Amino acid sequence: MANNFNQDKYTPLKTQTEIYSDFFTDFDVHPEIHDLVRKKNEDAVKASIRNLLLTNKYERPFQPTLGSNIRKYLFEPMSPQTQGYIETEIRDVIENFEPRAKLMDVVAAPYVDENAYLVTIRFYLINKSEAVILNTILYRVR
Repeated sequence: MANNFNQDKYTPLKTQTEIYSDFFTDFDVHPEIHDLVRKKNEDAVKASIRNLLLTNKYERPFQPTLGSNIRKYLFEPMSPQTQGYIETEIRDVIENFEPRAKLMDVVAAPYVDENAYLVTIRFYLINKSEAVILNTILYRVR
């Protein structure tokens, strides 16, 4: 007896087109598919930007210029000059090392109570028309 599948009772899912994808840093395996779990589109670019911001220069072997020196500014007194240096460093890192993002705006607001900076980065993904906002907090780490 042949199996007759009724395709009318299944609704096709609207899938999001995958432009960019990256692996999670802990290399999780999907329990059903048994394949590595991936970040897609905006999430992949956001994770890449966070990694670039938190990587110091000369930290990665054979890539001495990759990363930023934001951590050294986190130990400086909170002032408008330090805020400007952090914003400039973030702009430089994204423009030089993240080709998937078209930067619009960077704002680093001092969060004096926590000795940190609240950073808001607005950018466009290449080949997408919606703006993406990345909010992160930069803490001093000892």
